Amino acid sequence: MNEHDRPDGATMSGVDPGRLDDQQLMRELENIHRTRHDTLLYGSNDALRAHNERMAQLEGEYLRRNPSRPVAAGRTREGARERGSGESATPRS
Repeated sequence: MNEHDRPDGATMSGVDPGRLDDQQLMRELENIHRTRHDTLLYGSNDALRAHNERMAQLEGEYLRRNPSRPVAAGRTREGARERGSGESATPRS
């Protein structure tokens, strides 16, 4: 069994996110988010399933590494209620 084979017989696409450095992880995340719309609209069910799985792996690794990432007030439930008042959904420095 090589490093991309899984015990359940499926094949993992790409490098294990835990083996990527921070810059590589961000590049992978940017790429998968950029291709998301086309995969949803035009990809086969297998392609969409693989995309979902890979996105979850990459995002999970990002969250594991960045548990205290900045959260924009406008991206919370309370902030969403106030969003109509013109508050930005981007985190403040």
